[in-house]
Amino acid sequence: MYSTKRISLLTLLITALAFSACSQKPTPVAQGNQTQTLLVGNAAEPEELDPHLTTGVTELKIELALFEGLTTQHPQTLAPQPGVAESWAISDDGRTYTFHLRPDARWSNGDPVTAKDFVFSYKRILSPNLGAPYASMLYLIANAELYNLGELKDFNEVGIKAIDSHTLEIKLEQPTPYFLSMLGHMAFYPVHPPTILKFGAIDARGTGWTRPSKITSNGPFMLKDWIVGDCITVIKNPQYHKAAQVKLEEIRFYPMENMHTEERAFRAGQLHITETFPGDKLEAYRKENSPYLQIHPYLGIEFYWFNMNRPPFHDVRVRQALALAINRKALVENVAKRGQLAAYSMTPPDIGGYTSENHLQESVTEAQRLLAEAGYPNGEGFPKVELTFNTSVDRRKIAEAVQAMWKENLNINVSLLNQEWKYFLTTRNEGNYDICRGGGIGDYVDPYTFLELFESSCTNNQGGWSNGEYDLLMEKASRTTDQQKRFEVMQKAESIALEGMPVIPVFYFNSASLVQTSVHGWYPNLLNIHPYQYIWLEENAS
Repeated sequence: MYSTKRISLLTLLITALAFSACSQKPTPVAQGNQTQTLLVGNAAEPEELDPHLTTGVTELKIELALFEGLTTQHPQTLAPQPGVAESWAISDDGRTYTFHLRPDARWSNGDPVTAKDFVFSYKRILSPNLGAPYASMLYLIANAELYNLGELKDFNEVGIKAIDSHTLEIKLEQPTPYFLSMLGHMAFYPVHPPTILKFGAIDARGTGWTRPSKITSNGPFMLKDWIVGDCITVIKNPQYHKAAQVKLEEIRFYPMENMHTEERAFRAGQLHITETFPGDKLEAYRKENSPYLQIHPYLGIEFYWFNMNRPPFHDVRVRQALALAINRKALVENVAKRGQLAAYSMTPPDIGGYTSENHLQESVTEAQRLLAEAGYPNGEGFPKVELTFNTSVDRRKIAEAVQAMWKENLNINVSLLNQEWKYFLTTRNEGNYDICRGGGIGDYVDPYTFLELFESSCTNNQGGWSNGEYDLLMEKASRTTDQQKRFEVMQKAESIALEGMPVIPVFYFNSASLVQTSVHGWYPNLLNIHPYQYIWLEENAS
């Protein structure tokens, strides 16, 4: 059931620790190992569980259990694996994909998953009135962008067609080598048409269809409970086409915005996996050679959005000045302290063979010159501005450090606004900010997944930066099949983005979490995606 009941996680933890000290009863982790119940720390309360409307990793972690697209990811290599589609064929020109759906693919209520369900789902996410933030991911499908922008009214002209109940045809604008990998993204998840229409129109938001007792999904698990502020519980879906191979019986997701609380919960045997841990704990775990410590490369970047619609950030000199005045090395080594790499470009290094040739050159002297040229010598006359970020101990420390650097190096005063995840997303999506914390996570292993954020037509372009030459280069890159030439085009595009500075790159992510030794089938990978159908729990297993 869905409830607004709120339970203090700290109270639960203190109670659990006291109980553990007074008894020999097994911890929740030990009990979970016996019952195949996975206990997962999640960064925040999810905004929604509608895969066509969410954008955060917090939501993706849960949606990965509830839904399945045409393809899934291999848990180690991320190579596309058969999902709802058991096989597919690609035309000689690389533009037409024909998917053959599993005859045993079922929704959690027993309905068959059909090709028409995918047509409905893709029509929904592309519906202009829905305002799906990831709609632009489907723009590589023929005429999808025109439909999403309202310039094409007949969806039958979009390159998505149900040949029969179990055959789906998708025609692309141009060959896209990574298309199969994209199909595992939540934007391409199917939704159950009768459930959507039972609670509203195809393009209606906020109808509540994702709540327990209402939702119908097609993944390896289905939603059992959602108690706000406490826990989201999913249980094994008996209708899933590979249910016999799924070993976990239940997964519980606990929203924990305080990483210190989360780390203590892990040590107390309350969690199998944490979202992260405090940076100041890293050296202790390393010194003791902890078997729980998991730090691995992660295809993502932390940055700050500039709101182009708010002065003084319409002036590129101001944006450049603020970017050049930050000491990233000091941030990652003395503040973040979880092994992140300082970011001097818009893309992480070595993405499928692509590494940016253009790098931001930090210089306080140049930053001061640019700010003075923009009309604010020594910060004089600089307006009051605010840096908004979502609740997190580490993100507050980073924001405070950046705030101090801007004060020391540019003599400007920037206030800080800390918001809980849901409110933060609303603030960012509505453009109600001056500077806003952002993060780019790769949707697939290709530099395009980062650079498309700055295209004028991208529905995730939060800051509103626009550059015609950049857009043309990105369009050219999307139509270039030769990988070397394609990378050359994107290098030119990235140099324009670095010059225009729509965001301030801060550092490149790594995945830093704690994982119990009883968790198996959990493998490090660049996207930090861990399909739950491969995971099981067993203590002392080889």
